[in-house]
Formats: sequence, structure tokens, C-alpha cells
Amino acid sequence: MRLNRPLLLCSLFLGGLAGAQVPAAAPPASPLTRTILQTQALTASPGLEGVLVKAELAVGGSAPRHTHPGEEFVYVIEGTATFALAGRPVLSIKAGDSFVIPPDTPHVATNTGTVPLKLLSTYIIPKGKPLATPAPLAP
Repeated sequence: MRLNRPLLLCSLFLGGLAGAQVPAAAPPASPLTRTILQTQALTASPGLEGVLVKAELAVGGSAPRHTHPGEEFVYVIEGTATFALAGRPVLSIKAGDSFVIPPDTPHVATNTGTVPLKLLSTYIIPKGKPLATPAPLAP
């Protein structure tokens, strides 16, 4: 029996492809990145800690709606954005602004500028609590 070499090679190649694993698509990257710079127990308030965070929100990106278990003191380093805080008018911010987000207040930040939004935030939260928790969408 004479083998057709090109046909044999083609069938081996295609058979190998049929069993090949196709890698799953990577999940989309979040437009928000947080870098914890420092965490310190508060001696004046046992049970609480301060957490200093640098946050960056990509151009056109929105942070998922979330809450924090304590106050968040925010300073805008660079960029412009809106903050939609539950029960309050939408807040427009720019570099040099500062504001406070009350505990357990659902909010969404949206970068409305042409550069990444850069924030420096200090959180005062109960020890052992997560820094942020997803919040359901507003009704």
C-alpha cells in the first residue's frame, strides 16, 4: 500500500488542531487600580485603622459602584471626574479638589477628562474590614 505523504501530513496536522486547547479570553482589565501605600492602626481609636491609597482611573473609565466601611478623605492629584454619591447631587472634581465620602455610601466615579484620574485617599475603617465592597445598582 502506497501512502500519500501530503495527505497524511495534512490529516495529522488537522487532527492535532482538533484536540488543541484554545486559551480562554482574559477578563477585561478594571479601569480602576488601587495601590495601598500604608496601613496603620490608630492609637487614638482602638479598633480602627488608617489606610493611605493611591488610586488611578483610566480615561473614560468608571469605577464599579461600591462602598467603604468608614470615611474616605480624597485629594485629586490629576484629572477630572464625576462622583455620583447616593442621596447627593453629582460632584464634579478636578486636580486640587478634596472631599469626603461618608461610610457605607454607595458611589461611582467616572473619569470625564483626557488623562487618567489620580487620587490620594485616606480611609478610616474598622480593622479587618475590606477596604471596598461592591454595592448593588441604584433602583
